[in-house]
Amino acid sequence: MEQLEPLGKGLGIYVSKNHRFGTDAILLADFSLNSKASVACDLGTGCGIIPMLWIKNKGIQSVFGVEIQTDGCKLAEKTISHYKLENRFSVINSDLKELKGKIPFNFFDLVTCNPPYKAADAGIPNPGESARLARHETLCTFGDAAKSASELLKFSGRFCICQRPERLVDVFCEMRKVKIEPKRLRLVIQRDGQEPWLVLVEGRLGSKPGMRILPPIYIESGGKLSEEMSKIYEDYANREGR
Repeated sequence: MEQLEPLGKGLGIYVSKNHRFGTDAILLADFSLNSKASVACDLGTGCGIIPMLWIKNKGIQSVFGVEIQTDGCKLAEKTISHYKLENRFSVINSDLKELKGKIPFNFFDLVTCNPPYKAADAGIPNPGESARLARHETLCTFGDAAKSASELLKFSGRFCICQRPERLVDVFCEMRKVKIEPKRLRLVIQRDGQEPWLVLVEGRLGSKPGMRILPPIYIESGGKLSEEMSKIYEDYANREGR
């Protein structure tokens, strides 16, 4: 069943049982966005949540979303039509390994990906097909996503991802294979005293080595939502710009 999920500032997004979004997508949208990006692409966009969060900021002029699952694309297209965003947001129903001729190469300031967190043979498989494709590297690996990002980005363009901490070495290795140099790292921790449950990484195409380790994001503090997380949610729910 589809429903229109409000995002604030007069915008929303169509979601379904198989295509929803969580805190990781909101964190990645916030981590990746800056005033210098005017053309961006989200790989594995699902229902289009990251592009829609970018559009609210008004800093990115043109956004592309790539999604292999047809039902996810239809949800994103429904959102685009509902808010008349055809001039700003385009959806490509495609395998991210087969984008040549479907989307401009060497064109984007920013590419993001909220990739499958688990290797194809890791953990207990998700029972639903959509969940399995989203969470396990069934149709693509992180290396495939990094290679696609390197083809889409302009020189010095940014590739931003979120991933589980246990996959961090894989992220660094695969980025460097395609000449994307890891430049920023941020850990996401639920509350003080716990290990990170998510990492946010930014790489730059063709950049020199040298990475900044940013202060961690805490989701909770003192038994409630942390001040930073409250601000991130407020930015995407209430504010006009940032």
